[in-house]
Amino acid sequence: MARKKSPNLTDAELRLMNIVWTLGSATVSDVVEKIIGDPPLHYSTVLTTLRILENKGYLKHKKEGRAFVYRAAIKREQEREKAVSHLLRRFFDGSAEMLMLNLVERENISTAELTRLRKRIAEEEQ
Repeated sequence: MARKKSPNLTDAELRLMNIVWTLGSATVSDVVEKIIGDPPLHYSTVLTTLRILENKGYLKHKKEGRAFVYRAAIKREQEREKAVSHLLRRFFDGSAEMLMLNLVERENISTAELTRLRKRIAEEEQ
């Protein structure tokens, strides 16, 4: 049975999207050059993944000379909001409070981060 296609970004797709978001636009060669870490990806793998991202609506391309130049069709901030909404629905019954409490209780949040969070919460209350 074929695996169901994920409407969300997979780890491999996110890795390439981060490069495109950072560069603004990129050819397959540009993305291959910027890939850092393990595993290294080959040109054909990057090309296939960029095409998948385009089919999912994350990228669009235009032809410049012989190369396709890819640009993000969705902003990084939009994808972050979508990912957080998915996380809230799936693991926290839609409760932002449960998510934040989990982060505060389980993560090592610095005093500076807590101060920024308190300030932001106070601004929202006004």
